[in-house]
Amino acid sequence: MPYLLIKTNVTPADGAAAPLLRKASQQVAQALGKPEDYVMVALEHGCPMLFAGGDAPLAYVELKSIGLPKARTAELSALLSRLLQEELGIAADRVYIEFSPATGELWGWNGATF
Repeated sequence: MPYLLIKTNVTPADGAAAPLLRKASQQVAQALGKPEDYVMVALEHGCPMLFAGGDAPLAYVELKSIGLPKARTAELSALLSRLLQEELGIAADRVYIEFSPATGELWGWNGATF
């Protein structure tokens, strides 16, 4: 159900992408109270990107989930920004995060919907 997409102009060090994905998956599952079995995380790195006219490390992040708690988006923003700072060295003021709630009937899985 939860889907986290990280697009960044940063290329992780050799061997660092898989641990970042695992950490992101665990943290999103825990923060949303969802089973990690349903969490999907994608990392698109090395993307040509600009923010505020510059190409210093930056990221665009999408977090979509059924039942995404709007009252907790500030907390989720802090969590994701901290993760990107720790793992990729991206400052929080160089990150945009889009939160998208979804409904079960508009989210397909296993040949059906939730």
